[in-house]
Amino acid sequence: MGLLQLGTALEWPEAKKNAAKVRSWGIEQLLAIWNRAKGKERDALLWGDEVEYLVVAFDEENQKVRLSLAQAEILKSLARNEALWKVGGEVPGMTAERAGEALPTFHPEFGRFMLEATPGRPWGIDFRDLLKVESNMRWRREIAKGHMAPNEYPVTLTTFPRLGTKDDYIRPYFPPSGPALRSQFVPDEIANPHIRFPTLAGNIRSRRGRKVEINVPVFKDKETPWPFHDPTVNYDLHDWPEDADVRNGAAKEGHVYMDAMAFGMGSCCLQITFQAKNITEGRKLYDQLSPLGPILLALTAATPIYKGFLVDTDVRWNQISRAVDCRTPEELGEVPLKNDRWRIPKSRYASNSTYISQDPRLRKEYLDPDLVIDEELKARLIEGGMDDLLATHFAHLFIRDPIVIFSEDLKELDINEVNHFENLQSTNWQHMRFKPPPLDKDIGWRVEFRSMEIQMTDFENAAFSIFMVLITRAILSFDLNFYIPIPRTTENMETAHARNAVLEKKFYFRKNPFPSRTPRPQENGSGPASAGPSSAAPSAPPSPPLGPVESEYALMSIADIINGSPDGTFPGLVPLVEFYLNSVNVDVETRCALARYLDLIRKRADGTLWTGAKWLREFVANHPDYHSDSVVSEKIAYDLVKAAHEITEKEGKNESVGWQMLTGKKA
Repeated sequence: MGLLQLGTALEWPEAKKNAAKVRSWGIEQLLAIWNRAKGKERDALLWGDEVEYLVVAFDEENQKVRLSLAQAEILKSLARNEALWKVGGEVPGMTAERAGEALPTFHPEFGRFMLEATPGRPWGIDFRDLLKVESNMRWRREIAKGHMAPNEYPVTLTTFPRLGTKDDYIRPYFPPSGPALRSQFVPDEIANPHIRFPTLAGNIRSRRGRKVEINVPVFKDKETPWPFHDPTVNYDLHDWPEDADVRNGAAKEGHVYMDAMAFGMGSCCLQITFQAKNITEGRKLYDQLSPLGPILLALTAATPIYKGFLVDTDVRWNQISRAVDCRTPEELGEVPLKNDRWRIPKSRYASNSTYISQDPRLRKEYLDPDLVIDEELKARLIEGGMDDLLATHFAHLFIRDPIVIFSEDLKELDINEVNHFENLQSTNWQHMRFKPPPLDKDIGWRVEFRSMEIQMTDFENAAFSIFMVLITRAILSFDLNFYIPIPRTTENMETAHARNAVLEKKFYFRKNPFPSRTPRPQENGSGPASAGPSSAAPSAPPSPPLGPVESEYALMSIADIINGSPDGTFPGLVPLVEFYLNSVNVDVETRCALARYLDLIRKRADGTLWTGAKWLREFVANHPDYHSDSVVSEKIAYDLVKAAHEITEKEGKNESVGWQMLTGKKA
C-alpha cells in the first residue's frame, strides 16, 4: 500500500497547478537519497512477503456471503491486543508456543473489506527461515480471525465474486454511488475512509475527464446471451455528469463493465520484497526478475469471476491497470496532443518499461523503443550524479502527475524527507519496483516483485514466496541472464491473461540463461523428467559473437520454462533452483521440506495441479444452480467462498474440496 499521511488533500484543479512543483521537489529528494545511500552495503539478503485478505461474512440462515466493511474495527482490535501481548496478556490467535516470535504486522488497504499482513520482522536467507514462512502465514490468518466476528473470516481470494452486483453484497449495506467514485455499482463507503483513497479515486476520475473504464470479456458459455450486453448497466442514470459515459459507449458489447477504482484496488495479491546487499545487486535483481513477472502471473492465475459473471480471462492485472488509469484522451492517443505533454502507452499500473542494471550483457536492443521520459528531470538527475540508466528509469516514472497532494507539503522543500518522491514512486504500480533505502532506518536497496495473484492456502502462498527467494539466490550465485526485450515482456503480460494460459499459451523467454564459462545444471538423462541435476557440471562454452537479439529468445510453454525443455535445450527454473540447493549442501531434512514447495510449482506448470482460476471455473460449472449462462449467482458465490474457506483449512487432504489444486489426487 502506498504512502499514508494526514493533511488537507487538494482536489484535482489545484493539484494540477502544483504537479510540476511536486515532481521537481521529488527529484531533489531522490538525489538526496541517492547521494546518502548509493554506497550503502548490507551483508546478506533479507526479504519479506505481503499477504492480502478479503474479510467475508457468512449468513448461514439466508445462504449468503457478503464483504464485511470491518477493516477499521479489526485493525483497532489488533492494535489493542498487540499492546496487551507485549506485557504478557492473552490474545486471540497469539499462543504460548509463539512466545519470542515477532508479532505479524497488519495494515489497511484500499477496500474497507481488506487486510494486509506481513511478518513481524524480515526473513533472512537461512533455510530455517524459509521453513517458517508457511506456519507464519497460517499464524497471521489465525490472529486476524481472532479479531473478527464469529461469522467473519479472512479468505485469500483475489476478488469477491459478486462485488458490484445489484444485491446487498456488503455489510453494512450502502447504496451505490457517491461524490468520489460516482459509480453506479459500488458506494464510496466501500473504500478506506483515509483521505488518500477518496482523493486518489476522485482525482483520477477528474484528471481523465470521465470515470475509469474497465471492460473484461465475458466467458461465452452454451446459454450465455449473445451478443452479450452487461445486464447490470443502467443507461438512464443522471446523478453525475459521468453517468453519460455508458451512453457514450463506455460499456463494450461482449464484456462485463465496471466503472470504479474499487474493482481493481479491491483485489488481493501476493508480493515479495527483497533487500539486496547493495545497489548493484538490487539493480541486477530488478532486471533479471522482470521477465519472470508474466510467468508467475500465469502460474498463480486465480481471477476468473467479476461482478457475478465468469469472464474470459484468468488474472487481475489489466483490471487494476484500468481501475487507476488516469490518462487523458490526448495521452491515450484518442485525440491529437494539445494540452498534454505526450502520448503515454501504458497506465501507471502496468508492466515495467525499463532495465536499470549496469550489466555489460544489457544490450540497447532490449530497451523499450517507445519509452517516454521527462528529459528535463533526467538532466537534473544526471547533473546530480546519477548514471544514465537509473536517471532514465526515474525520469520515466516522473512523467506522471502526482494524484494526491497535501497543501501542507507545498510550503517548502525538505530534502531530508521523502514525501514528494514517494508521492510519485508509490503511485507507479509496475510489476517490479526499485525501492531506495528509507531515511533513518537500517534498511538497504530493495526490489519488489508484484505480479503474483494471491492463492487460497497458506501452503501455496508460502511455496511461491520460497520459490521466488530461491530463484534470486540462483540468479546471483550463477550470474544467470534472463534478459529479453522489454516489449516481449509487455506482450507476455497480455498473454498471461488468457484463460488457462499456464497450459495453452507460450511466452517469450531467453533460450540460454548461462554466462560464458559458468557451471550449468546438467540432467542425468535426456531431459527434465530424469533425475535431478548433478552436483558436478562442466562449464558452458564461450559465448559466440553477439547475433540478432531475436535469436536469443523463443516462445516457450510455461512447463518448459519451469521444468526444462524435453530436448534439454532450456534447463528450467526449478532445476536451476535444485542445482543451487545442491551447491550449498542443504541438509536432507530441509531439502525434503523445500521439495514440497518446489513440487507444487513443478506440477502447477505441467498441469498436474490446477490453478486457482481453473478450480473456480470448474466449481461454478458443476454447481447445481449454474445454468451455463456465465452467471455466478448469490447461492453459487456463497458455496464457492465457503469452499475456499474449507480449502484454506484442509488443503485438499483426504479427498477434501480443492484437491485438484493441491494434491492432484483424491486419495
